[in-house]
Amino acid sequence: MNLKKLFLLIISSLVLIGGVVTYNFYSKIYKPNTIKKGFLYITTNSNFSEVENLISPFLKNIKSFIWVSNKKKYPTNIKPGKYLVTKGLSNNELINLLRSGKQTPVKLAFNNQDNLKKLAGRISTQIEADSINLYNSFNDASFLAKEGFTKKTALAMYLPNTYEVYWNITPNKLRAKLLVEYRKFWNKTRLAKTKELGLTPIKVITLASIVQKETASIAERPKVARLYLNRLQHKWPLQADPTIIFAIKEKGNTANTVIKRVLTKDLEINSPYNTYKNLGLPPGPIGMPDLSSINAVLNPANHDYFYMCASTFHIGEHEFSKTLAQHNRNAIKYQKWLSKQGINR
Repeated sequence: MNLKKLFLLIISSLVLIGGVVTYNFYSKIYKPNTIKKGFLYITTNSNFSEVENLISPFLKNIKSFIWVSNKKKYPTNIKPGKYLVTKGLSNNELINLLRSGKQTPVKLAFNNQDNLKKLAGRISTQIEADSINLYNSFNDASFLAKEGFTKKTALAMYLPNTYEVYWNITPNKLRAKLLVEYRKFWNKTRLAKTKELGLTPIKVITLASIVQKETASIAERPKVARLYLNRLQHKWPLQADPTIIFAIKEKGNTANTVIKRVLTKDLEINSPYNTYKNLGLPPGPIGMPDLSSINAVLNPANHDYFYMCASTFHIGEHEFSKTLAQHNRNAIKYQKWLSKQGINR
């Protein structure tokens, strides 16, 4: 073989090898590698080994992902969060997504939580933070005092709704965001209505929580709200059975007990939540009212009823009356109905 042919052979081999190396290099970086669509949840303080395990089911070739990750220094730049991985992403596109921290927001939703522990538990199923850390943040005494709440009124700050947050939001940052939403809710219009009623935002929510527990009928809530406002304005005790049920559960640490009937002896319970013995509103909400109950208090019906009793004709609603005599007749009828149904507690 002459030198010319040898030279051409060497050049051809080098070109071929270079082409193969270039193709492999290109494939590792730019060729599609994700095989399915789904969410990737990278927890706070995850290391690269943990990310490998999480992302492996999404990939055709994990080794190429590791190689490109090292080249792009991703192992030292891991950002926690919820990421949407789509099918057909290259390693370069996937790593750029993860390095950027461009998460898919979570639609955080909650309602009808009776206390901060239940609220923390509900939220913990939707974001990274656990219920203990959330509860401790929500119940932090220094935060509550600074923002004008107490441990008994703290639940009033959390308005049931859907909020857009990042999955790895910290408890304190979530708390701050929900406080901002609370302040926004109490705009000039709502504050003016609150002042007209002689209440404060926390007292409105406290009364709304009683209205919520009293009736499941959204249409009836403005009527129930007005009845309680009539009692407050005339300095009558509210005599709201839901507050008695709350007091029983609080005293007995039986939060999950279902109480369908309030007994005469229950009305003597020694508790600031006993609205048969104490005038005015209880110290704080007895649950989380939804917006319909809050709006019912801010926009109550116009009537002069002072009494109500659960209806035996329209289950879930009430019979309203202006006189004690009429109310007593309704109450006797209802107690007989309860006994007939076998409801003793």
